[in-house]
Amino acid sequence: MSIALPEKTAPVAAGDTGPAAPGRGRRIAPGVVAAALVLLSVAVAAVAPKLLTGTDPLAADPFAALQAPSGAHWFGTDQLGRDVFTRVVHGARYSLSIGAAATALSVLLGGLLGLIAGLAPRAVDEVVSRALDVLSAFPEVLLALLFIAFTEPGTPSLIMAIALAFAPRYGRIVRAQTLLVRRSGYVEQAVTFGLSRARLVWRHILPNVLGPLPILATIGLGTSIVNASALSFLGLGPQPPSPEWGAMLAESRNYLRVAWWAAILPGATLTITVISLTAVGRRLQRRFEGRR
Repeated sequence: MSIALPEKTAPVAAGDTGPAAPGRGRRIAPGVVAAALVLLSVAVAAVAPKLLTGTDPLAADPFAALQAPSGAHWFGTDQLGRDVFTRVVHGARYSLSIGAAATALSVLLGGLLGLIAGLAPRAVDEVVSRALDVLSAFPEVLLALLFIAFTEPGTPSLIMAIALAFAPRYGRIVRAQTLLVRRSGYVEQAVTFGLSRARLVWRHILPNVLGPLPILATIGLGTSIVNASALSFLGLGPQPPSPEWGAMLAESRNYLRVAWWAAILPGATLTITVISLTAVGRRLQRRFEGRR
């Protein structure tokens, strides 16, 4: 006859009160805090650039052309003697406004198409889904270039081109989420209670379908800004002397050997802004998925 011995338990350290409570110990990474501070600075530059610089971004001084960064000109001057730091600060308004407007339009258009595909009969769903798949097969920049080719270059055409290029991405996400929510148990139960279709969509489907879109739009905003700057670099966006970041890169590309700062510093500002948007967006996405 064998006697079962009690299992050994690990000693409890002093002050240990057991497993940590959910959410306890969650700290925001320093990188996310730095990214948020960068975005705050860019937002201030876009909304109130005079708080950061009092110089006119279009003021040219040929006698101060191509000066290296110094105490008088933090980012140096360009080929026309314009202060690069001032132009970068004022350029935040152009780049952010174009990116935000294009992202908002793409989310609106893509969300509408995704809802139609997810709620409509099967035949309509097939037509809309195949259209979204065909558009998604092309690179976004190529679709934007095709749209601008049939219109005239400028800020309105640039915004619409980027919105149309990125709408299929959001449309496919909304369609998949709509189909998932539509077949969920609480929606089927609401149908058995006799709720009208409009009330069912408004109260039960839309809140659960559109919830992730603001977070996805935060991540997509960085991509829209990059594409807007790329198209502006090609001369399809705001025209010189507008201090848009992509246009600044285009104007300064011929002076890289003698004045690298006129192109590198605006490009670095663009890169840091996009990385910060992605970092904050990824953080919000993880928080949202954890709550769900």
